[in-house]
Amino acid sequence: MSTEPRTAPTSKNANTDDHRKDSPSGTDRAARRAVTVFPVLVLVAGVLGLLVPDAFTGWKTSVPYLLGVVMFCMGLTMTPLDFKGVAQRPWAVALGLVAHYVIMPGLGWIIAHALNLPPQLAAGVILVGCAPSGTASNVVTYLARGDVALSVSVATVSTVLAPLVTPPLTLLLAGEYLPVDAGSMVEDILKTVLLPVIAGLVVRLLAGRYVDRVLGALPWLSAATIAVIVAVVVAGSAAAIKSAALLVLVAVVLHNGLGLALGYGAGKLARLGQPASRAMAFEVGMQNSGLAASLATAHFSPLAALPSAVFSVWHNVSGALVAAWMSYRSRKQEEKAAAASAETTASRA
Repeated sequence: MSTEPRTAPTSKNANTDDHRKDSPSGTDRAARRAVTVFPVLVLVAGVLGLLVPDAFTGWKTSVPYLLGVVMFCMGLTMTPLDFKGVAQRPWAVALGLVAHYVIMPGLGWIIAHALNLPPQLAAGVILVGCAPSGTASNVVTYLARGDVALSVSVATVSTVLAPLVTPPLTLLLAGEYLPVDAGSMVEDILKTVLLPVIAGLVVRLLAGRYVDRVLGALPWLSAATIAVIVAVVVAGSAAAIKSAALLVLVAVVLHNGLGLALGYGAGKLARLGQPASRAMAFEVGMQNSGLAASLATAHFSPLAALPSAVFSVWHNVSGALVAAWMSYRSRKQEEKAAAASAETTASRA
């Protein structure tokens, strides 16, 4: 699930073009490896939860605490420079936030209706759409040669705003399927997301020298923790997965794919440029499905958390594939431009 700690390049290299010229740091390499291996870990965890559900069914109450650990790791990777980026480009960040919190919740509602999903699954799909941006989008944006600084800014602000935005959106769109206690949901997001993130940020500010030494391990710790959450979520709905898995997979693939496409389109429509449009694609299409799974388990049912578990695997796979394709196209365009420039220079000589 896309709640890994911040996996983007460090703030000192927040400018995308500058960072691509530099060799990646050890932290960046560790982050990229963690994100690459992450879908495999989640898939293995899901299989374990399905095959031996009794081993995880007693862990349901631990899910919010596990998510808190992941969000604390995210806070440890943040610096004040992340928020400075918001002030430098408020229009682009605001556009990313609006696109994220309009496109994905709307798509969740449309897909739930179009596929005539059962109430529990419909609420789960909508809740995934109402979650904040997933932080794995940062490293995927980097791999796609996109605007990393914009990606980090949108992911950060969408997480901070989640307590104010996610519950009322869920109530508005999923209330027709299941009762939604928005007030209790606000409290849960504050406790499991915002407070751990703030705590991690404070620790980074007070003991940054020590935190820097373990930054490379944070993506792995977070990936392992999320894998445990997936195992618990899948175990809780193992009996229903065999009959609903295909339907949920179709819903998730549509949700994620359309989100990536519409996010990229929003960036192009706003004329933000190619790198920023790539960032927009991932900031819209990749969700904090760990939070969605935790909220679904606590407020709906384990079955409602199933879309989050499937989304957690799929959006990392699709994000990596789309990033590879975008990076390939970007390199080809640069090579073509360089060849044209060289040809022009030669003809003038």
